[in-house]
Amino acid sequence: MTDSGVRRSRAKDELRAEALVLRSAGHSVPEIARRLGVSRSPAYLWVRHLPLKRDPDDVRERRRAHSKVMTDAQWGEYRQERDAARAATIEAAAGWVKSVRYRELVLVGAALYWAEGTKVKPWRPNDCRVRFVNSDPALVALFVRFVEALGERREALRYRVSIHETADAAQAVRWWAERVGVSPESFQPTTLKRHRPATVRLNTGETYRGCLSVEVPRSRRLYWKIEGIMKGVSDGVGDAGR
Repeated sequence: MTDSGVRRSRAKDELRAEALVLRSAGHSVPEIARRLGVSRSPAYLWVRHLPLKRDPDDVRERRRAHSKVMTDAQWGEYRQERDAARAATIEAAAGWVKSVRYRELVLVGAALYWAEGTKVKPWRPNDCRVRFVNSDPALVALFVRFVEALGERREALRYRVSIHETADAAQAVRWWAERVGVSPESFQPTTLKRHRPATVRLNTGETYRGCLSVEVPRSRRLYWKIEGIMKGVSDGVGDAGR
């Protein structure tokens, strides 16, 4: 055999050895052929005596990936049209609102508080504190603007973050402080929720910043005012239906 023939034989043996290693690691024939830069026929001949063994988790992951590719191919155009329609509808509705006047802000803010805020309990009829807790920064900002419209100063409000102990509490405080426009140093001590390993939580990751509690100090009369606004709204809706 010539020197060139010997070199080709050695190169082939090396490729066969690499193919066996890849097969043992769970790679398919097409994957082996692509990695080694050969056609599928020799790759198959080299490893056909080795059954393909894959980790169950790897198999499931590959099936999920394949399913996603097929779903995206089938529904991709529909999703693009849907997302475009959603964006257009949102912009049209936002354009209809344009600006919010004082009366509208007060009515919307009172309704928001009555739906999401702390209310008097039958067993504590005199505990009239205005306190709003939410994880949506848009709703928190609306509430702050609402109480400002009723004469409260945002710097005088009491802010407290409530978040799971596994999250970055300090970063969450800074983030919320920027949203409401006050100093992080003015926040009250953070409330940490104990982590339970058995609980499957979806509110994790960098975008999880817990909830913000906003309380108005000495707010009994403000609570009464909100209660009265909602009574007026209820009476007005009742009259409109007659």
